[in-house]
Amino acid sequence: MSILEIDGEHAGIKYSACHFIPNHEKCSRLHGHSYVLRLRLEGDIGKDGMIMDFVDLKKMLRKMMEEMDHAVLLPAKSDIVHIEEKDDLVYVECNGKKYMFPKMDVRYLDVPTTTAEEMTKMMAERMVKEVKIPSNVRSLSVGLDEERGQTAWYTVVF
Repeated sequence: MSILEIDGEHAGIKYSACHFIPNHEKCSRLHGHSYVLRLRLEGDIGKDGMIMDFVDLKKMLRKMMEEMDHAVLLPAKSDIVHIEEKDDLVYVECNGKKYMFPKMDVRYLDVPTTTAEEMTKMMAERMVKEVKIPSNVRSLSVGLDEERGQTAWYTVVF
């Protein structure tokens, strides 16, 4: 079995965004990160001499990165983060805290909370859905650094 890896730090696949994690002692406050995306494929080398072409993978990683760059990330599937849109504003209420953001600055993520773990799961599942993964690939993992040395990973096994 062989491994293909994309390091977003060196490939320029990173973004800055803010979020909060409800019910967390420190991270329940609105704060930001400079995130770095990583990707790892495990599989057999195909007839073309590759596990998979880097180009398609990097294209999708960049697309996801650009969607979230310099945005407020909100969990669209949360039971405790209440979101309401009115005119061009987004009102957010959670545990007694209230926020108001310009709608154009907000990105709704298909997650129950905006932890790195939930975001990597969302991104890995989206990669599998939107990128043609060849049959020689055995697993796809997405990693997300919140800071250097602190990475969450999610793996899809084929």
